[in-house]
Amino acid sequence: MNILIPKLKTIKIICSCMLFFILLIAGLAQAQQSLNNSKQEEKIRSLISRMTLQEKVSLLHANSKFYVSGIKRLGIPELALSDGPHGVRAEINRHDWGYSGWTTDSATCFPPGTALAATWNPELASKQGLVLGEEARFRKKDVLLGPGINIIRSPLGGRNFEYMSEDPFLISRMAVAYIKALQSKDVAVSVKHWVANNQETHRDSVDVQVSERAFREIYLPGFKAAVTEGGAYTVMAAYNKFRGDWCSENEYLNRQILRKEFGFKGVLMTDWAAAHTTVKAALSGLDLEMGTDIKDYNEWYFANPLIKAVEEGKVPVSVVDEKVANVLRVMFKTRMFDEANREKGKMNTPKHQKAAYNSAAEAAVLLQNKGNILPVNFNKIKSVAIIGDNATRKHCGAGLSSEIKALYEITPLEAIKQKFGASVKINFAQGYEKQSTFKEGSNRGQGNSDHVDWKLIQEAVKVARESDVVIIFGGLNHDFDTESFDKQNMDLPYGQEVLMQEVTKANPNTVVVIVAGSPVKLAGIVNRVPAILWSWYGGMEAGNAVADILSGKVNPSGKLPFTLPVALDQSPAHALGNFPGKDLTVNYEEDILVGYRWFDTKKIQPQFPFGYGLSYTGFVLNDFSTDKKIYEKNDVIHAKLAIKNTGSRYGAEVVQLYVSDPVSSVLRPEKELKAFEKVFLQPGETKTVKLDVKVSDLAFYDEETKSWKVEAGEFVLQLGNSSRNISKTVKISVK
Repeated sequence: MNILIPKLKTIKIICSCMLFFILLIAGLAQAQQSLNNSKQEEKIRSLISRMTLQEKVSLLHANSKFYVSGIKRLGIPELALSDGPHGVRAEINRHDWGYSGWTTDSATCFPPGTALAATWNPELASKQGLVLGEEARFRKKDVLLGPGINIIRSPLGGRNFEYMSEDPFLISRMAVAYIKALQSKDVAVSVKHWVANNQETHRDSVDVQVSERAFREIYLPGFKAAVTEGGAYTVMAAYNKFRGDWCSENEYLNRQILRKEFGFKGVLMTDWAAAHTTVKAALSGLDLEMGTDIKDYNEWYFANPLIKAVEEGKVPVSVVDEKVANVLRVMFKTRMFDEANREKGKMNTPKHQKAAYNSAAEAAVLLQNKGNILPVNFNKIKSVAIIGDNATRKHCGAGLSSEIKALYEITPLEAIKQKFGASVKINFAQGYEKQSTFKEGSNRGQGNSDHVDWKLIQEAVKVARESDVVIIFGGLNHDFDTESFDKQNMDLPYGQEVLMQEVTKANPNTVVVIVAGSPVKLAGIVNRVPAILWSWYGGMEAGNAVADILSGKVNPSGKLPFTLPVALDQSPAHALGNFPGKDLTVNYEEDILVGYRWFDTKKIQPQFPFGYGLSYTGFVLNDFSTDKKIYEKNDVIHAKLAIKNTGSRYGAEVVQLYVSDPVSSVLRPEKELKAFEKVFLQPGETKTVKLDVKVSDLAFYDEETKSWKVEAGEFVLQLGNSSRNISKTVKISVK
């Protein structure tokens, strides 16, 4: 014992010294960063002091569709922007929306937002961000317009496919990882659309009315995380109004919340043509006007009219200087003044394509697998019927601002032929044809999409009878999931439901693959079709990913990022008759009960719940515990559990931690997602998982005191693998 004491003392001294040096290094790094920031601000002030008013204003509006003027005499470069939440968009002409016809602008196309969120894997979001950053820099872009992080409020939302999730916590974790990675490549993100842009119907005129509590708890957290944790350099104001004022000129949103509360020092830009005034917009915090269709750029609100407003004393020069400083700050952060040391970028590398494949493979959600029909053993079958328009349709090049000129796009039929065509007879039948048409700004083209083509169905039935296994590729396309309009309904178009029912009658060994970015009605097929796989819009590697999942090379691990209703009227906005609003006003009457919060609290059984997804293997959760039973309000809850792969295949499970507050002075949801982790396990393997939740994150927003409030009392931590499959609970108390 006496021998051990000196050794313990020595270890303590060494540990203390190591801790001292770690803190010293951290402190020095922080001091160096502070010094760098100080020097940067000094340079910004110096540049501004040398500018004329006209030069200052030239930095505050575009000089073409995607560029902002530089100032050559001061060495300030032109600012180049591009669409690109899941791939850098092809080059657009400078002064119209036509494509420039480049042969060097084909990009890596990732699955869009809902698919990324369905992976429940922030590491994949980070890898996507890295690729997008590298490709944007290769194309000489400075700002990439994304990610889209608005809440999915209605199944009909046209941009649901871009907007990730109905849950603000899932959005926050994915967005922060994406933003940090992308901006590490010297490219600024533009987080969009700020804020409450939850529908495309009348998007440029609708006035959103929402309670302060719902705004704070549901619609704001993703943006707050993007700015305060992700460090987003730019934010894009939405088209809609918020409580009576346009988002681009909303004092409360832009000055009070974004600037003051979030500490945002970057650029707040308009969406394209979303500016409405000069003086009000300038005073309320807007920095940059983009995309107005007025031909003479000097006549834009933030061009000559802004110069005039300054000269007339309606806008102080200091306000203009503030905006110019924000623009220059983004330029410095992305090293636009240091091109020699700036990221040079890469394009379409094998690593980029592998990242796109991984995202598509991890996103797919296995909804149903009766009789374990999946995976298909292609070594034991002689023939397979491939049916459906989405077996051969490419999706990367549509969706308006989301469209991408992909280097290539592998369709499911192409991939299945390539992988299994040498040994298995592949019988293709069209099954259904696209009847819809696309016209920007109107969903009327969806109106003729319910025709049942019995000739095509009969051909498909014949092929199904002649094959060992049938795989139907159905769902939607970008006539439905798109910017500029919402869906008319949740139905599967083109008579697909009848097709799926008839084919399954002919051959019970039928798998349906849904290609879509937003909820569709599956009630007509879930009791008739044994297996359903949701594969989203899978990007350039869509076919390879889905073929590998169907064959079992990849074990599906995706989870639904939204609730899939049985019918539209189950969803809160529609149950209450508040979509898309009346007289250009939409009232978010469902308040905090969005998505699963509504379904779980109201005890409504959905078709498939939020967070749901099956696997080809099995998992069990055990030993769920917390480090304490009683917590102070500034504590962190350290929870842990054991998860075991009980099956015979390598796979991944998403452990989901929900929290409920059974006794509260205000209405609380039945449960709310507060932590999750995707865990990969070999057959028979067990891992310990740790999940941390701040007690402060158990708060609700108190509208009376205008502050967050954690009420003392009991909380229940609920552990499961969907919002409706809770396997373990632990009760804790907060003082």
